[in-house]
Amino acid sequence: MNEACDWLAARAFETGTIRPFDLRKPCYRDLRKRFELLAEVAIRCIAKVADAYKAGAKDTQRRFNKHSAERYDERIVGFKVNDVVSIWSLHGRLTIKSVMGRRQRDLLAHRKGEVDLMPIRGHWQLACVCDIADPDAIKTTKVLGVDLGIVNLASDRDGRPGEKVETVGKRMARCRAGLQRRASKGAKRNLRQLCGKQQRLQRPEKNCVSKAIVWAAYRAGRGIGLEDLKGIRARVKASRRQRARLANWSFGPLQTFIAYKARRGGIAMLFAGPDTRKGGPACGAIDAKNRAHQATFSCISYRPPATPT
Repeated sequence: MNEACDWLAARAFETGTIRPFDLRKPCYRDLRKRFELLAEVAIRCIAKVADAYKAGAKDTQRRFNKHSAERYDERIVGFKVNDVVSIWSLHGRLTIKSVMGRRQRDLLAHRKGEVDLMPIRGHWQLACVCDIADPDAIKTTKVLGVDLGIVNLASDRDGRPGEKVETVGKRMARCRAGLQRRASKGAKRNLRQLCGKQQRLQRPEKNCVSKAIVWAAYRAGRGIGLEDLKGIRARVKASRRQRARLANWSFGPLQTFIAYKARRGGIAMLFAGPDTRKGGPACGAIDAKNRAHQATFSCISYRPPATPT
């Protein structure tokens, strides 16, 4: 199918035709005859090429690797009993035994839309979209406050620190800076290979941290309170040395992971202003002097009650 998509993408680029309906009329019959495709498979190829041009620049020809993900809909792939998958191929329909866990088997009952077939680490995997209704919210009386930081990714109010992912960002930043200074052909090739590597390295840590936070809130019967950090880079004035750290702070994906995991668990979420990290828990006074250092908090307005003599 990817070979057919590659041929179709070249035709679309030559003629400047990238809409699915406009591609179907001149290319549909040739596509089916040249690659011996079923009608539904040909339609999937046209839609895949049109989506590729729609997502990116239209003045660049799209190319499809032979191992790119293949799209299937309900008419060319089916899930049978006992974890058996019936899938179309150029050599006829294949019936293949799949491997899945109990959780994946339960989620499969909510499958909706297309299925992507892709090779991952030497194994063929199917990626399915599952539409699951949100569960009823659990009753909560308290909130688990979570502090999002640059050094520690997240720390809750019970004193559990999050993972340190800044070391990955520093290492990747030094590597990119050195390659950019070199500016050779090989350096540019290495820069292209590094594209997205930092995100791929940090993503598992963020998933683990978000899961730990949601589980802690669920076990304690609490909601989750996060800082509303939207626009923090425009509000904060950082020194030249700190600009790279601030720009490298990817708190958005972590908030997204926590939000969807909390929604699946029926846990309420609320967002507070970023100045709450400077407020005293007892008196509520907000002052920048309360947090003189990143790891130290000392409320300047709080006075402990006098001990009876």
